[in-house]
Amino acid sequence: MTQPSSIVSFIGGRDADAGPGGFDLVNPQDGSVIGRISEAGEVGVNAAVTAAQAAFAANRKSPVHQRVAWLKAAAVALGKAGDELAEIICADVGKPIRVCRFEAKRGVEFIEAVAAALPQMGGEVLPLDSVAGGTGHLGFTRHIPYGVVAGITPFNAPINLLVQKVAPAIAAGNAIVVKPAPAGTRTALRVAKIFQEAGWPKDLFNVVTGDRETALALAGHPDVSAVTFTGGTGGGNALARAAGAKKFVAELGSNAANIVLADADIEDAAKKIAGAAFEASGQQCISAQRVLVDHKVLPAFLEKFVAAAKLLKAGRADDPTTDLGPMVSAASADRVMAMCEDALKRGARYALEPRRDGALVTPAVLVDAPRASRLWHEEVFGPVAIVVPFDGIDEALELANDSPFGLQGAVFTSALSSALRFADDFHVGSLWVNEPSRFRLDMYPFGGVKQSGVGREGVRYAIEELTQIKFIGIKP
Repeated sequence: MTQPSSIVSFIGGRDADAGPGGFDLVNPQDGSVIGRISEAGEVGVNAAVTAAQAAFAANRKSPVHQRVAWLKAAAVALGKAGDELAEIICADVGKPIRVCRFEAKRGVEFIEAVAAALPQMGGEVLPLDSVAGGTGHLGFTRHIPYGVVAGITPFNAPINLLVQKVAPAIAAGNAIVVKPAPAGTRTALRVAKIFQEAGWPKDLFNVVTGDRETALALAGHPDVSAVTFTGGTGGGNALARAAGAKKFVAELGSNAANIVLADADIEDAAKKIAGAAFEASGQQCISAQRVLVDHKVLPAFLEKFVAAAKLLKAGRADDPTTDLGPMVSAASADRVMAMCEDALKRGARYALEPRRDGALVTPAVLVDAPRASRLWHEEVFGPVAIVVPFDGIDEALELANDSPFGLQGAVFTSALSSALRFADDFHVGSLWVNEPSRFRLDMYPFGGVKQSGVGREGVRYAIEELTQIKFIGIKP
């Protein structure tokens, strides 16, 4: 019997030796074993951080034009490898191939945007003579790097959410060690090698493989000065405890509310929210989960929403016409179905009942789900939406804010006054009006409030998060 190939860390510009521990990477489409991921653990993390420290020391004074050149070269190389990377993601994550190809292009565009933004990053001159003692003194600020940054990334967007951390870290002058989620491991390793082949200095971008043990060791390493993480709230809390007193940026969980007022374009809202809830199997932190609809238009909306969900094609991830492939694992599908069963036992009913085939779960729409149900207060991270009526804006806001999360939300309305009311009183880090919660552009500050995280991503904002402000005062 053929042994599965070993998937190991990339440190020092080469593949590292496999450690004694590890686990299988399983294809969610057919259950076959793709390879065996080595658990880097403390030993692997130490080696990667040491390498990154040396790279930072060697390159910390690299001028802006040099860092821009590295980023531009990376963007070109990533663009050439887009189809190859899309096929890896499709196999490892179960993400539809059409969406994988789009993600690869988005990754290129993000790196290009970081390269364009970097020369605009400046400090400021401070008016020290605003106090008597400062008269005759010059004061200014600069952005300086942290040193070694740890990037811990999820499986669901293994190119996009990787470069969202790597490109800003390098732009800011840091070195980075990434620990990807298991299903994103082969993608991260390939990207790191592509960037080195494109001319990046050795060890500026290292990848350690593994799961929880390695992630905690990396976050807690004393020579890691900043951590940037995307993932669940539970994982974020554990990593923050391991990291201790150091910079920590986290984009965490959500159960995004999408609100439809009576004056909205109901057909447009139903179609957009269906895509936001179910495409990519709902495995996005800002997927539409709680759909709040004015009771006056609820019947019309529900009919159109279910119809839009039925139009989405579920099937093999490698089929270019597929909208929903399998979830990342059978265990994830088990969890989603258990959350639906919990809601049904508490009085909910299906407006659209899902079908389960291995790791594949088709769209589910539930109504009458009580607030005590898991689907109301937890993150489902799957192709499930609950539709809930409200009576008036006050109740809509009360329902929308009844969540431990606050990442990104949406409201559909034709009234500017209503939009501004939600802008003031809907407690989220980002709000879209007449676009669904899963709509995201990379240039705006993206991040959450409450248990949805700390800090902001987005081109300029991510660079700022991964730098420190240094003050310099001069008495001529």
